[in-house]
Amino acid sequence: MACLSGIVGKLKGEFGFIAGNFAIMIASWLVLDFAGELPFTYYPLYIEALGGTAATIGLIGAVEAIARGIVQIPGGYLADKYGRKWLIASMTFVAAFARLFYIFAPTWEWILVGAFLVGITNIYGPALMAIVADSVPKEKRGMAFSLINLIASVSTTPAPLLAGVLYARMGLIPSMRLGYAIALGGFLVAALLRLRLKETVDKPAKFNIGEAVATVPFSLRESFGVWRLLPRAAFVFFVSNLFSSFAIGLFQPVITLYTINDLGIDPVAFSYIMTAMFVTMIVVAIPSGKLIDKIGRKKPLIIAGIASIVWVPLLVWGDFWRLILAMTLAGLLIVLFTSAGNTLFADLVPREHRGKANGALGFWSMLAMSGGQIAGGWLYDNVNHQLPFWGEAIMMVPSILLIVFFVKEPEKIED
Repeated sequence: MACLSGIVGKLKGEFGFIAGNFAIMIASWLVLDFAGELPFTYYPLYIEALGGTAATIGLIGAVEAIARGIVQIPGGYLADKYGRKWLIASMTFVAAFARLFYIFAPTWEWILVGAFLVGITNIYGPALMAIVADSVPKEKRGMAFSLINLIASVSTTPAPLLAGVLYARMGLIPSMRLGYAIALGGFLVAALLRLRLKETVDKPAKFNIGEAVATVPFSLRESFGVWRLLPRAAFVFFVSNLFSSFAIGLFQPVITLYTINDLGIDPVAFSYIMTAMFVTMIVVAIPSGKLIDKIGRKKPLIIAGIASIVWVPLLVWGDFWRLILAMTLAGLLIVLFTSAGNTLFADLVPREHRGKANGALGFWSMLAMSGGQIAGGWLYDNVNHQLPFWGEAIMMVPSILLIVFFVKEPEKIED
């Protein structure tokens, strides 16, 4: 009994912070990530079936990324002034109904409209990151962001496998329409859960839509100026993030097309390959969080950057098993990069500026990613099918060097 009591006490010490807002966010992400990932597995093939090309896929991705970027800055300002909860819950409802364009799309242009609406609903992005940082102890932030990756991976892991089953039984277009219908339902469930969040902003202003619209120009100026209020390391991290966002954008539109069309991987086998990435994310999530809290944020970021270069030759010259290894590395770098990056940024930014800073970071990162997506799709269609992947490796080099030489972890961690 004493041994069992000790184990329970240790678990409470490690995971006792999973309560309240953070527990609600985890529950909603469990639903969202599975529902959202289900149609993502064959999304590029769906666009092709609706008359699109690699450049079209890049364009759609860029439109969504630009829409996301545009709303990040006012989203950060609104999150700090009017509070986190209302923005998160209301936009999750809107994001659900945006999936109708994907379900009923007769041509790829409908997907373009849906992607723009999905991007706009991400005005809640800064509020999401802010409410997580607000709701967990600062000494547990690394573990918290790693747990988010773990929960996302656990819920997402069956999605490619189910997508493969649906593809084999129903064919591409019917299975994709069903997948997006499931996504719509998942977003509605998550929105209902998020209505239970508790506000973390002290005395938020009463929301007024006219006043909110009128303050958008001010929020843009204030978010540009927020870097003057933050440590130099926060700005260097921001610049490094621009390089990595462009790099990720380069291969995003074409990785499925290259794997299936160029390497000749069977579409159902491709679902197994994608599952390897999510299984890796599950395995490394908790150890990564403990590592980040123990040794700091900088070293895991560097490891993630190196992994993002090593995986490229495995993918470019891939067969089934090399692609499994490539996706394993991808799972590792995603967990390390997102967990360590989010934790470092939260450590550097005071609570009163967190929404604006996350908004500015998101705005420019989305613009950089949109540029990468347009470039990657164009390069695939017009120059060389492998170039988007080698371009990603090249662009990650300055991102890593900035972290190595110019980012110093703070001596005082912000609450």
